[in-house]
Amino acid sequence: MEVAWRPLFSLVLVLALVIHEEWVSAPSCKTVPTHESETTIEDHPEDLKVMMVANLLLLGSDSGYRNRLFTDYYMSKFFRKSFQTLEPDMLVVLGDVSAKGWELTKPKWVSVLHQFDRVVGPFLGVPLHVVLGDRDLGRCGELNRKSVSWVAGRFPGLDSAGCGAFEISNVSFVSLNAVALLCGNDDLRFSVEKIVESESLDLRAEMDRFEDVVDKSGEIGDRVRGFRLRESDVSSGSGPVLLLHFPLRQKPSAKLGGSSDVVDDGRGFVGAGPYDLLHNLPANVTQYIFQALKPRIVFSGHSHEFSAYTHPDGTYEVAVPAMSWNARDDPGFIFAIFRRNKSAVSIIYCSLARESRVIVAYISVLLLLASIIVLNLIKTHLIRSR
Repeated sequence: MEVAWRPLFSLVLVLALVIHEEWVSAPSCKTVPTHESETTIEDHPEDLKVMMVANLLLLGSDSGYRNRLFTDYYMSKFFRKSFQTLEPDMLVVLGDVSAKGWELTKPKWVSVLHQFDRVVGPFLGVPLHVVLGDRDLGRCGELNRKSVSWVAGRFPGLDSAGCGAFEISNVSFVSLNAVALLCGNDDLRFSVEKIVESESLDLRAEMDRFEDVVDKSGEIGDRVRGFRLRESDVSSGSGPVLLLHFPLRQKPSAKLGGSSDVVDDGRGFVGAGPYDLLHNLPANVTQYIFQALKPRIVFSGHSHEFSAYTHPDGTYEVAVPAMSWNARDDPGFIFAIFRRNKSAVSIIYCSLARESRVIVAYISVLLLLASIIVLNLIKTHLIRSR
């Protein structure tokens, strides 16, 4: 009877391990209260669902056995399970794909790109947009147009300056090279500013076309012209969705939400990045972006933690947490749903399994197996000694 229990116990242990693997790989998600989420909005097939991640901190060929066999394995499971559970229409990566990209040679960068393809997995079948971060490019004074152009050319939708503009499901997106915006009189910064000015002109032209149509309504046209005198009141939030690596400058105040852990940069052996985690775009750049683009909502990365903030002009900014155990013990991501009415955006924060809990689970299983083996050996020895 005792012998019959051994294979049964082993089967139960394996089954429990499989169930645990499925459980830890599934994201735990909750809706974030926003300034426009006072009422519950039902999902619609025409809504655009976007998974926003940041700070993958991939090491490419510099990955050790632990990263290849453990960290990368679970990150791939996180992406796969999130894709199956949430069914996003698009994936956005808000910078720092590489942990040490600014130091890498082209062959090592290629190994990072191959690792990225393996980790992302099922998302290669949906639209993908990658924003470049400071770990990908380096410090402002070290930026080289040729190297920036080479890295940007490895990802879809980016121009030679590392910027992009696209539209999907009637939602307009603009991504900017935030590292270049930190530079002074630099050629790369001028290229980024040209993108901003171009998008600003497109936005104003679209507003003018709208007013021309409304003007034909007589009385309504008079109201629009009256509101035009207070342009800053009506046009804030009428622009595209803005994607950045560095957060915009914020005034000291309480944030609408955030994760409890604020971690130091350089967790593990990936090292510190070119800029510290509290770094953001200066006030003059922030104001320039608000005036030119009137962003509908802003998504940023870099800080490794989730937070949400409403700027003085009403613009809502979401800081996307790091989705890597190389950055924090409790990684996560943001799932954004852009509603079909072209104004409302639902923000969902998804957390993933803590690395420490997964390690403890494996250690517990190993200790249990070791205990069973030791007990069997002791029992066998006692039987033989009789």
